[in-house]
Amino acid sequence: MTQKSLEICFTPAAFDAHADSEAIVVVVDVLRATSSICAAFANGVREIIPVATVEEAREMKAEGRLIAAERDGFVLDFADFGNSPFNFSADKIRGKSVIYSTTNGTGIMKKAAGSHDVVIGSYLNMSALCRWIEEQDRKVIIVCAGWKRRFSLEDAVCAGAMAQRLLDGGRFTTICDSVHAATDLWMAARQDLTGYIEKAAQRSRLRDKGLDDCIPYCHTFDVTDVIPVLREEKLVAL
Repeated sequence: MTQKSLEICFTPAAFDAHADSEAIVVVVDVLRATSSICAAFANGVREIIPVATVEEAREMKAEGRLIAAERDGFVLDFADFGNSPFNFSADKIRGKSVIYSTTNGTGIMKKAAGSHDVVIGSYLNMSALCRWIEEQDRKVIIVCAGWKRRFSLEDAVCAGAMAQRLLDGGRFTTICDSVHAATDLWMAARQDLTGYIEKAAQRSRLRDKGLDDCIPYCHTFDVTDVIPVLREEKLVAL
C-alpha cells in the first residue's frame, strides 16, 4: 500500500483550493457540531440530516420534524433543542431522525458532499476514525469548520491530533503547510488540552453565554467507535 496524501483545510473559505472528488473529507467542528453528532450516534440516533440554512430548518419543523438548530450558540426559537452534545441524550433521539443546522459545521458538510466520502471527526471518535481512514487507501482532507469562515484554534488543534496519528501510522505523507502547522499546535496543546483551549475565541463565546459545560466532554478521546458518514444528504453510522 503506497503512502497517500494528507491535507488540512483550516477554514471552509479555503475548501475549493483543496477539493478533490476522490478524497475522503473529515469535517471537524469541536465546539460543538461534530462532537454533538458523534454523541448523538453514540446514543442511538438513526440519522441526522444537516441543513445549511435557518430557512430549511424552519420549513422542516413545519413538516413536524425533530429539529436541533442554533446560531451563534443560541437555540433557534422553533427548534426542539440546540447544539450541545448533552442535548442529544438517548431519551430524546434514540431511533429517530434529526434535522440539524448550526452556525459553522453543517454548511461545510454540504459543500464537501462531492468528495468520495464525507465523515465526521472529533476527539470522541478519533481512534476508530483513524483506523478506518488507514484502511481506505485514499487521499484525506481534514476540514476545520472554523468560525464564520475564519480560522478557529480548537478545530486546528483537533485536526493536528488526527493528522499526527495518521502520519505516525506510516500510511500517509504530506507536503501541506497546514498539516505541519496543525501538528505543531497539537504538540503544544497535548499536555494540557483543555487548558490550552482556554485561549480559543470559541471557548470565550461559550463561556459568555453559559454554554461551556460541554468543553471537557468535547475534548475527551474515544467515547465512541461510531463513524458518522454522509450518504445521500443524510448522516448515518458507517
